[in-house]
Amino acid sequence: MNLLEEKLKTLPESPGVYIMKDAAGKIIYVGKAVVLKNRVRQYFHSNKNHTAKVKAMVAKIVDFETIITESEVEALILECNLIKKYRPRYNICLKDDKTYPYLKLTNEKFPRIILTRRVEKDGARYFGPYTSGGAVKETLELLRKLFPLRTCRNFPNRPCLQFHIKRCLAPCVDKISREDYFQFVVAVGKFLDGKTAEVERDLESRMLAAAENLNFEMAARLRDILLAVRKISERQKIVTDAGNVDAIGLARLNSEVCAQIFFVREGKVIGRESFLLNGAADETDSQAVLNFIKQYYSQAKITAEEILLPTELDDEKILTEWLKVKLTVPKRGVKNSLVEMANENAKKFLEERIARAELANAQTIGAVSDLQKYLKLAKLPRRMECFDISHFQGAETVASMVVFENGAPDKKSYRRFKINSTEGKPDDFLSMREVTERRYGKLAAEELPDLIVIDGGIGQLNSALEIIRQFHKDVPVVGLAKQFELIFVEGESEPMELPRGSQALYLMQRIRDEAHRFAITYHRKLRRARNLKSELDNISGIGAKRRAELFKKFGSLQKIKSATIDELLEVPSMNRAAAEALQRFFATVEN
Repeated sequence: MNLLEEKLKTLPESPGVYIMKDAAGKIIYVGKAVVLKNRVRQYFHSNKNHTAKVKAMVAKIVDFETIITESEVEALILECNLIKKYRPRYNICLKDDKTYPYLKLTNEKFPRIILTRRVEKDGARYFGPYTSGGAVKETLELLRKLFPLRTCRNFPNRPCLQFHIKRCLAPCVDKISREDYFQFVVAVGKFLDGKTAEVERDLESRMLAAAENLNFEMAARLRDILLAVRKISERQKIVTDAGNVDAIGLARLNSEVCAQIFFVREGKVIGRESFLLNGAADETDSQAVLNFIKQYYSQAKITAEEILLPTELDDEKILTEWLKVKLTVPKRGVKNSLVEMANENAKKFLEERIARAELANAQTIGAVSDLQKYLKLAKLPRRMECFDISHFQGAETVASMVVFENGAPDKKSYRRFKINSTEGKPDDFLSMREVTERRYGKLAAEELPDLIVIDGGIGQLNSALEIIRQFHKDVPVVGLAKQFELIFVEGESEPMELPRGSQALYLMQRIRDEAHRFAITYHRKLRRARNLKSELDNISGIGAKRRAELFKKFGSLQKIKSATIDELLEVPSMNRAAAEALQRFFATVEN
């Protein structure tokens, strides 16, 4: 009798949580049960009704644990916490939910509103999670424009720029009392909860009180905030008689499942979020929605009075007890329309996601396949290396090598070369021979790319081939002319032209442009360093090390010229004598 059979015999007849483990001891699934004995045994007895995912999971289970709880609600809470902690492979999970951003109203003497990706039990208020990083940053920027909460981590000893541009009330130097400051903190919380009507009433009341107290500057600031809040409120869609609800929608397309949630507060849709549900393809709609609710509301604070569902749930009673909010599957009216809208938007989200994936595939591996066909290559050019030369009248000549894998940039494989053979005289052909020898002279055959692209016409191609063919006979090499994107192929007298509008042409343009960008960036960096060096060469006490550190600190010669003595002394290797010599030199030159 094995370990599993022995454990199955001793399962308790009580509510709790079960934890499935694989051969490595890794947790692969967490579930809850009203009766642990009945639920866990179902996995190991007849499996004819199991989904493919459950069959695959059961095949990997070598051990399990159970945790007994007092009630099914306690089991539900524990299940949610364990899933969030261990992220088991076979549990439905919100895709990448560990990286979703939140807005955090900090628990400090003078709280701040900040962006975070970690929810902690620190007394702060968290709003989210949000699926769009860009959208949450826009919201944060809007809040900081509307409500002048401090943004600094530590209190400075004088008002900062934010105070002078009227983005902060400078509690750091007692420009506002803690009581008055907290009125703005409360307003931020209400605004994020969607209680804009309350925010408007509070602001108007405070504005009138400030005016009566002859505090006209504060009254004017409150008036401006009130007008901005009203303008935002007017843009929100009105939903008659909906109240404060969260409306959940669900959609399936291909093998992906999306849950969408609409937030309605005071009859207005104030926002929505979309979540991909990993591992939900084999689950029923009821199971998918149930798991979404458990995960989402274990992280997000509930401010709705009712949650609208697209389907009936088996555990509705337990969820209601846990969430302390009404769960409803509306059949008609405005609330049903909200759920339908959430369903339609979830479907649209998946359609757009699949369309983007298809386009990305066409632009990458699809383009690679087309290029193989047009160039008549023996194998798919999955790895392509492209070279470009950059210089200014022969000075600071550099070469770049960019790499595309399956039609997409592989930036970790990029290389740059400082050309030594031209020594101040422009010679692209000689430069190309040098860089190709340095790259391919000692490269083993199995390390070769599937296609080498030379940025330039027949001359640059022949220069590269002159070197490459000394070491490697079979690797395909082509030249890409800047004008008309003509392709020069080895052994062909006339260039070929890829079809206009083809993904193969766009791929060649992308790799050529990326090689050019990478070369230009390196060339400009060397020129800046050279210009800095030539300017500082005649200053006593400024050697190569100090030149490099000055440029690293200030970024440009102009900023070095305008730096104060104290700022120059912040450079690690600088001393006062060198700093004063540098200032005297620039003062003499400018006079």
